Amino acid sequence: MACEQLTSLTAGMAIPFGGDRVTRVSEALAAAFKPGDRLIVVQETGELLHVPAAVHELATAAVDQAVEAFEAMRGVSQKQVSAFFEQFAARLASEQCWALIAAANAEDAESARKRGRSTTRLVATAKMRAEMIEGLRRWRDAPPTDEKVVERVDHEGWSLEQTTAPLGVVAFVFEGRPNVFADAAGVIRGGNTVVFRIGSDALGTARAISEHALKPALYAAGLPACAAVLLECAERSAGWAMFSDGRVALAVARGSGPAVAQLGAVARQAGVPVSLHGTGGAWLIALDEADDERFHSAVLNSLDRKACNTLNVCCLVGGRQLLPAFLDALREAGERGGHGCKLHVVSGYEWLPSEWTSARTSVRRADGDHDEPLVERLSEDALRTEWEWEQTPEVSLVIVREIEEAVALFNRHSPQFILSVIANDDATHDYIWANANAGFVGDGMTRWVDGQYALNRPELGLSNWEHGRLLARGGVLSGDSVYTIRTRMRQKDIGLHR
Repeated sequence: MACEQLTSLTAGMAIPFGGDRVTRVSEALAAAFKPGDRLIVVQETGELLHVPAAVHELATAAVDQAVEAFEAMRGVSQKQVSAFFEQFAARLASEQCWALIAAANAEDAESARKRGRSTTRLVATAKMRAEMIEGLRRWRDAPPTDEKVVERVDHEGWSLEQTTAPLGVVAFVFEGRPNVFADAAGVIRGGNTVVFRIGSDALGTARAISEHALKPALYAAGLPACAAVLLECAERSAGWAMFSDGRVALAVARGSGPAVAQLGAVARQAGVPVSLHGTGGAWLIALDEADDERFHSAVLNSLDRKACNTLNVCCLVGGRQLLPAFLDALREAGERGGHGCKLHVVSGYEWLPSEWTSARTSVRRADGDHDEPLVERLSEDALRTEWEWEQTPEVSLVIVREIEEAVALFNRHSPQFILSVIANDDATHDYIWANANAGFVGDGMTRWVDGQYALNRPELGLSNWEHGRLLARGGVLSGDSVYTIRTRMRQKDIGLHR
């Protein structure tokens, strides 16, 4: 059957999706679409995604380079791979090199502030630099992941071994965080190659890292020049184009929940496996008789900064004995940040002190300071909201009667990601472990959930439990999680037959 090329769209044009539904082309999309452009129809939602021809060409060229580099990686030794990580780390440690990166990052941060964008994770701090260097050197010293025997089966007259092997080209779309280069480079340890697009807020920083540290490190170690490729395009459509390329072996997206879900849908319908790292926000369940000091410390130390593993919902079980400790910890976290705190309450509002319910506070958000009530009521359904705060810690509170209700709320409204349990008895911990569908469960602060901090391996992202995971069922996707399996048979009995 002959196929025609789509060269234009008209406003109101019906576009089928999902097998039995129809969406329609907007006037803006019809006007913007030109010959050579691509239209991606998201089959899950009916969204129409416009990929300009020039953006599609850039993304295709980047994947071309990574595919070619993957073939060349077969001739690269593990010694060369180790040298690459050391060279990359050494350049980030160089004051001369870092000065160039820091200057680009300062421009990115200033531009983001002027546009009312968050800079919480954008600024390349001394701590971020040190963690990048540490992570790269961990990969330098890590054992090879290629050709590792995962299983051996011996038969009479023959045997077989299953071993790890490189997966291929890994495509990443990250939010505006400069340290993604050190995280993503980990896939090279296993013989894979990587092409990534970083959020537009950090594109200048990304270019500087690529030019002054990444590319020179690849060259110095003798690795293919495009073993790690930055897709230098600020258009969001570049991510859609990259994820819809069927040559990609794994698509990894990290960022805001809706954007990550959209990217995942684009990749899946192109037949590309995905690992999504979007919705975050940790929960804490505490029983009334729990130790006040332990509970206070867990809350306070889970609110030092906003990340995916920051405390988002606190659920108190049995009454209000821990309420004063919770409020004190939240207030202290706000004072530590210098911009107060913000509380949303689903149940238990009537138990709050009047100095909380009647007060107002200055909340610092990405677009500036806002005068708001210190406490606001929240519907139960809104417990699934992840608070994206800057320097004003923001938390939801719900008070329930029974532990069963707390677990049910977690399973129904959380991203089923991180859960901290503060209780005195093992039976409660065991009950929650058995019944709460959380990927990460602890008995203290929530901020321990991090690949480099907890497992000594820089992470590509923390996979949510909510939608399942293709790889790294432990929840932490890192460079050594990205592999496939080959099976090799050795026959001793030449007369073997079936």
